[in-house]
Amino acid sequence: MKTIDLNSWPRLETYSFYKALDYPHFSVCADVDVTKLHEKCKKSDNSIFKAVLYGVSLTANTIEEFRYRIRGREIVVHDVVHPSFTVLTSDKLFTFCESKFTHDMDAFFRQTEIAISKVKKNPSLRDEPGRDDYLFISSIPWIRFTSVTHPIHMHPADSVPRLAWGKISEDNNRILMPLSVQVHHGLADGYHVGQFYEKFQEWADRSVL
Repeated sequence: MKTIDLNSWPRLETYSFYKALDYPHFSVCADVDVTKLHEKCKKSDNSIFKAVLYGVSLTANTIEEFRYRIRGREIVVHDVVHPSFTVLTSDKLFTFCESKFTHDMDAFFRQTEIAISKVKKNPSLRDEPGRDDYLFISSIPWIRFTSVTHPIHMHPADSVPRLAWGKISEDNNRILMPLSVQVHHGLADGYHVGQFYEKFQEWADRSVL
């Protein structure tokens, strides 16, 4: 992790403008084509949930703006950010679950499965205090949604990106999945969100499971 030198930061004017707004986040939702990824998961008997969780975490880590965080009057950039995601419990509520991101997909799958098993036994809505090296992630597999808005803290400023995906469905021989991205506009723009979609689609098409 390093602290950004605001005096030489090209985004300073943009950041200063958006941080003054009451609601500085914006969100985008678009379908992504998961035809190839879905087929690979079926053939390899891998969970599509864990595959997408890995894919969005990998993609976010490749884009610096998704690793920026606001800390008081400073901006920091993390070397790595990790998924904190929701898991459905037996009583149809949800619990938070954390997994450490690693480029090793098999290792990520294993530790994610262990983490999910643990939180199902001891559900909690608490993240580790003081940490902001997260990506907040939700799966809503019952709905093919066209937009999502996530709750955020206003004071202090909440700068953790939110990612969500919905119901996977077939459309004209393609398997599509709605994917929503919400970010603090002071830290990222439509260009960076566009990069996220492009990079995720590239990964979904070429991933080896």
